[in-house]
This record gives sequence, structure tokens and C-alpha cells, in this order.
Amino acid sequence: MADYFVHESSYIDDGVEIGKGTKIWHFCHIQTGAVIGENCSFGQNVNVSNNVKIGNGVKVQNNVSLYEGLELEDYVFCGPSCVFTNDLTPRAQYPKGHAGYKKTIVRSNATIGANATIVCGHELGEYCTIAAGAVVTKNVPAHALMAGVPARQIGWVCECGQVLDKELCCPDCNRKYEMKDDKLSEVK
Repeated sequence: MADYFVHESSYIDDGVEIGKGTKIWHFCHIQTGAVIGENCSFGQNVNVSNNVKIGNGVKVQNNVSLYEGLELEDYVFCGPSCVFTNDLTPRAQYPKGHAGYKKTIVRSNATIGANATIVCGHELGEYCTIAAGAVVTKNVPAHALMAGVPARQIGWVCECGQVLDKELCCPDCNRKYEMKDDKLSEVK
């Protein structure tokens, strides 16, 4: 018996790895070669394409397609109907196949808001937050808060998810940060 849950309306192809405690809800499709970690949650109507890699504790909300070329590290949150692309110049008449897909990596603990679009070929840094509806067209630094079309950085985000104040302090958990070598680092 499997040590993960799959709703009876979902399809799991052969050659898929699914970690312990993962839950796959209504109308999902997990395709061959997908690797899914432990304790993940996939909402209704999620598609995980061939060879996608997903870490532990990832939460993917309803109506999200994770296309080949994508890697989600541990504890990534994908909001409802967010979009990932894998081809910068698609043409129905001239498909490129998996060799032509651009790699996108979403580092651990990143959050992607509802209806945000992540254009392929970029890296989203750990603990970053992409606002709902934003369109990411470039790499995103760790802890960056990105919003708009195209997305631009409008602030910094704490490890706990709260927006940092002007002194780079978290109003919720009181962590303090500083800029060091153009990167945000927690003051220990």
C-alpha cells in the first residue's frame, strides 16, 4: 500500500516517484519521470509534467501546471493558477521538445502568489515572495519581494514571510537583517 494519498480522479503515470505523506487531490496528472518529495500537497487540477523535480513540503494550489524544465526546492508555495513557462519562443508548428526547454529553479521556501507568471530560464532565490499577478522576467534575489508587470523588487521579506520594515527588521518575529555583499543576511 502506498504511503501517500492520490484521489481516485487523478492519474499517476508509470515511472513516477512520490514521497511519503504527499497528498494529490482531484483531477491531477503526474507524468512519467516526475520526482515528488515527502509531505507535499497538490490541489485540484494540478499537472506535473515529465521529469519535473519537486522537493519536500511543497504546496501547489489549484490549477497549476508544472512544466518540464522546472525544479521546485523544499517548502516552495505555488499559489492558485500561477504559471510557469518552459519555452521563450514557442510555435505550435515548430515544437522544440525537451532539449529546447529552458530550466527554471525555484529555491527553498519561495512563495509565488496567485496568477503570477514565471518566465522560464530564471532562478527565484530562497525566501523570495512573488506578488499575485506579477510577471517575473529575470532572476530574483533571495528574500526579495517582487510585484508588477514586469515584476520589479519593491522590498524585502523575512524568513517567516512578513515584509521587512525600512530598518530590515521583521515586525512579526523580530528577526533583523543587513545588506552584506549585495545580499540580505540575517543578523545573528
